[in-house]
Amino acid sequence: MAAIQIEDVHKTFGDVRALRGVDLDVDEGEVFGFLGPNGAGKSTTINILLDFVRADQGDAAVLGHDAREESVAIRDRTGVLPEGYDLYDRLTAREHLRFAIESKDADNDPYPLLERVGLEDAIDRKAGGYSSGMRQRLALAMALVGDPDLLILDEPTSGLDPNGARELRDIVETEAAGGTTVFFSSHILGQVEAVCDRVGIIRDGELVAVDSIEGLRENVGSGSTLVVEVDEVPDDVAHRLKSRDGVESVSVDGNTLRIGCADDAKTMVIDELEEMGSTVSDFSTEEAPLEDLFAAYTEGEV
Repeated sequence: MAAIQIEDVHKTFGDVRALRGVDLDVDEGEVFGFLGPNGAGKSTTINILLDFVRADQGDAAVLGHDAREESVAIRDRTGVLPEGYDLYDRLTAREHLRFAIESKDADNDPYPLLERVGLEDAIDRKAGGYSSGMRQRLALAMALVGDPDLLILDEPTSGLDPNGARELRDIVETEAAGGTTVFFSSHILGQVEAVCDRVGIIRDGELVAVDSIEGLRENVGSGSTLVVEVDEVPDDVAHRLKSRDGVESVSVDGNTLRIGCADDAKTMVIDELEEMGSTVSDFSTEEAPLEDLFAAYTEGEV
């Protein structure tokens, strides 16, 4: 069964069409990345799933429950780390967790939850004295209350230092390994690439792609970059290589060549360089970064 199902969802705010016929299925146990520029419709989609906003047209279901008619059942089984969350400055971390545990009628102990996010030493400090990263960790601990079947994380690494971001990835991976579905909305593409099984890209209210990172690369046709170290760069190497099928670009930096080419052209490139008189000392492949794929989809190139 799909953890999230969205069918032909439309939403308009005044003259702004926030969502235009969005269709999306997220599988149970999947870590799904939801990407898009500001204003693309990410937050509106999440708000419809949680019944904070209602669609003008279409249907949404979460964990087998209708988002409009069974929102209480959905929230009981869902942990949410929203963008722009609020904490109570006068309450301690322990008090925040107790409030969340009582609200969900759960039986968690605050300490292990705070230990998971690295806040156990600050359990009795008031949140008003927390750094932005500590506040983010506390909000994540609250989202983990009740052992949710679905985690919805909206910009979860905002305010976290690199260590905190790495710990968040570990938490996401642990939750997913235990069967929890994670819906991960972020503009920090490296975080998404590190943890997500698939990603969806939304642009101007339309879902323009849903695939694995590898699948997105293949669809864009970005191929990869072959990095080759040679003893001597042949004359006119860029022109000669670009004349061959499957080679899109060639750049030279000292004795290093960077060749954008199709996967099945790599062996031909190495052979061609050796026929030109170069000795290849080393070579490696760099995949197209997610940033390039994201730009291709959000700028309408695909």
